[in-house]
Amino acid sequence: MPLILHFLGQEQASGNWQTMAIQGLALAAFILAAKATTVVSAASLVTFIFGDSLTEVGNNNYLQYSLARSDFPWYGIDYSGRKATGRFTNGRTIGDIISEKLGIPPPPPYLSLSKNDDALLKGVNYASGGAGILNDTGLYFIQRLSFDDQIDCFKKTKESITTKIGVEAANKLCNEAMYFIGIGSNDYVNNYLQPFLADGQEYTPEEFVKLVITTLDNQLTRLYQLGARKVAFHGLGPLGCIPSQRVKSKTGKCLKRVNEWVLEFNSEVKKLVATLNHRFPNAKFAFADTYGDVLDLIDNPTAYGKVQGLQHFMLQCGYQHRRSSVYSTKAFSLIDATSTEVRTQRSETP
Repeated sequence: MPLILHFLGQEQASGNWQTMAIQGLALAAFILAAKATTVVSAASLVTFIFGDSLTEVGNNNYLQYSLARSDFPWYGIDYSGRKATGRFTNGRTIGDIISEKLGIPPPPPYLSLSKNDDALLKGVNYASGGAGILNDTGLYFIQRLSFDDQIDCFKKTKESITTKIGVEAANKLCNEAMYFIGIGSNDYVNNYLQPFLADGQEYTPEEFVKLVITTLDNQLTRLYQLGARKVAFHGLGPLGCIPSQRVKSKTGKCLKRVNEWVLEFNSEVKKLVATLNHRFPNAKFAFADTYGDVLDLIDNPTAYGKVQGLQHFMLQCGYQHRRSSVYSTKAFSLIDATSTEVRTQRSETP
């Protein structure tokens, strides 16, 4: 099934902790972008990863008061070592799979590294469970690294790299690196859609998406100013179909209104990507859109292989969500690009 990657105005064949998403489908698009935009060898390829719990590898473990942590025994049972690592999944994250396909080790969590660590030269993961584009998103998790915080951390990383190898070499490294960004779901699920938070009361859906896109524009521009030239942004999946939203429906079906908001967000991000490519002609911003593929997985699960017990699992997710307003059960499906098997994963925090 084709996946569309919006890249420099062209279409090439090639959703976060809260999305029923086949994020593995986006992997092919991202690797295509990597192959198309870099001639460096795998040994010298550097990746910087930003996002939420979809790609977190343990940053929140270093935040003492964070309620968005996955360092509990049941996490990591299918990961190397069979122990919790801070990943919000029983196995690998999409970032881990991307790294494998690019032939490089997955970047370590930023907060695990010292200021002078040589590992900074090989790529870093800044993702944080509960994070959003807006700084207020996920506020009730007490501690998390918002997208702005993550960019601040990248700035410090570049400063450390500059100290190690000099200005010219540091600029070259950052210009040639690949930047993978997957964020935005929490801005809806753990912000706008929460009736007890201000944004849902203060803004209309149109005003809210404008606020988020304006903020994202400033953030991606700042990343460019810090040296990012090859950036892939992953769009949102159908958030109206995740358990915490479907449980609001009397029939248990997807919430059409929420999905319409997500489609509007994705549409505006596509426009933003086009604008950034025009504004910065020496950079390549890409948008990976998997909304339709994710929705097809939900509507036609048997077409994707092993889905035994999926409906029962979703019912369990909905039941668990009724038991908790903050620590709801999350589920997303991930298709490994090297396999036809659908692996359903769950976590208890963002």
